Amino acid sequence: MKRVNRYIVAAAVSLLAVACVQPENVEFSLGDCKEINAVAVGGTHRVRIAADQEWIASTDNTWITISPANGRGSTECKVVIDSALNAEGRTGQVLIQNLTTLEELTIPVTQEGFDYTIEVEEPEVKVANYDLQHNRKFDVTLTTNVDFDVEIPAGARWLGNKRYEVKLTRGIRPRKVKVEFEWDINTIPEERVAEVKFVPKGGETLARQDVLKVVQESAAPIEENTRKGDSVALVGIQRSLQTLSSWDVSLPMERWTGVVLWNERHNGYTPDKKGRVKSAEFYIYNTNEPLPFQVKYLTAAEELSFFGNSNTFMKDLELGDEITELTQLKRLTVGAHGLVDVNPKLANLKNLEYLDLGSNNFAKVPEVLTPENFPKLRTLILNANQRNSVYDLSNSVDRNVGGFIEEEKFPEHLLMWGLDTLNLSVNYLQGHLPTFEDDDTVPVYTEEDWERSRDTLPRKLVDERIKKVMPHTKFFSINFNRLSGSLPDWLLYHPMLDHWIPYSLVFQQEGRATDGTQAGFDNEPVSLDYYYELYTSKNKPQMEDME
Repeated sequence: MKRVNRYIVAAAVSLLAVACVQPENVEFSLGDCKEINAVAVGGTHRVRIAADQEWIASTDNTWITISPANGRGSTECKVVIDSALNAEGRTGQVLIQNLTTLEELTIPVTQEGFDYTIEVEEPEVKVANYDLQHNRKFDVTLTTNVDFDVEIPAGARWLGNKRYEVKLTRGIRPRKVKVEFEWDINTIPEERVAEVKFVPKGGETLARQDVLKVVQESAAPIEENTRKGDSVALVGIQRSLQTLSSWDVSLPMERWTGVVLWNERHNGYTPDKKGRVKSAEFYIYNTNEPLPFQVKYLTAAEELSFFGNSNTFMKDLELGDEITELTQLKRLTVGAHGLVDVNPKLANLKNLEYLDLGSNNFAKVPEVLTPENFPKLRTLILNANQRNSVYDLSNSVDRNVGGFIEEEKFPEHLLMWGLDTLNLSVNYLQGHLPTFEDDDTVPVYTEEDWERSRDTLPRKLVDERIKKVMPHTKFFSINFNRLSGSLPDWLLYHPMLDHWIPYSLVFQQEGRATDGTQAGFDNEPVSLDYYYELYTSKNKPQMEDME
């Protein structure tokens, strides 16, 4: 029992001794961190606070955060610096105050600004010489803190870029920007290189400015003026147009649908043309581009036909340059393709005898279509250019309707061309048919004409000096336009009127013009009795009103 009491007494003495020890005073101070120098991207800095009493940390700068912001005794704080916003540096401070003594400690903070820079993530891009249009594009990612323009070399017209946006609303800190580029087919057997620069819009001096290098592989060479070259060209055209059907290239070219090859039985055959393409047809396809460049290799072809592009009414296409190199062509069809204009270089095709540009989107008759440019042309087809179907043009807000809507008057120069066939049906031609009464340049029927054809030509044409318009035209159609006014005498008494099936293909108009005028001719004959009374040598059909 005595031993237990001794232990209790000893423990009590020890506790008393501890209670009498005075705590050590801690000087209110900072550790090694006397100042903070932050880089532009910001970051976290650690500050050791020595104290034995309560303290609080604060700052007037919103880009500085302190954690913890208050405490008692010594501890370590984190000072977080936000990313810089400008090119210039900035300064601030952190204030730490002893709440008992009100003593203050200050930590100066400086942060450098961002350098202006444009960095390309992948500075070199390689593209193929060919691909379908929707695949002919690539994205380039840039890291930048300055708005810029894309500068493509003038000699690299095969490369382009779409719109992009550099959002700098929260300062010039670098951010990712994606720029989409598009490229065209390479038609030459040489590699193409373009160095693209990104130029600051505001003229800022860059600490780093990367250049994008775009390399396009060379095209596979096509043997010119050869049967093999023709076959490669045909396949290339079909591939570019994305035709609905394709040829089985394992079969000889003679068995390809729509392709005719030269042989000894054809007029105009020469030994150098043997086995080469004489004519080719391309139907039902999908393209948003001019005719493929491979057409220029079909140098023996007399006839080419392209018809049936998808969503034709939505497209605004041109022919392109390559087709204009085929000066030997005699027949050309580019129908329902989406054309809105024709390359003036088409005038190179002086041997054209047949041209079909129907079912396109022309707002005006192409200026290139003149007898001077096509001296051998005998057939011109420009029908069905109604991009949109509008019955009443006066109520139409959408003027993008094609159909020669921008022609101020009937294109009378087409009537004076001297064509065998002229088809202008199903358009939006407006106004009156020209009478040519006051035009002394338009000839009239003469005594010589009557003497030469007195068995078929009525005397009325000579006596009344009827204008001699389209005397050789065997087919003429202008139906389903918005024409009005009176039918001129040159048409009512034309020697070929009965062959034109007038009640179906000439007289019949529909709808209203843009000024509200009801389409239709005010002197449309009830029948052709008057006509057959003059042309007594013609056999009057039982049903002359052939609608």
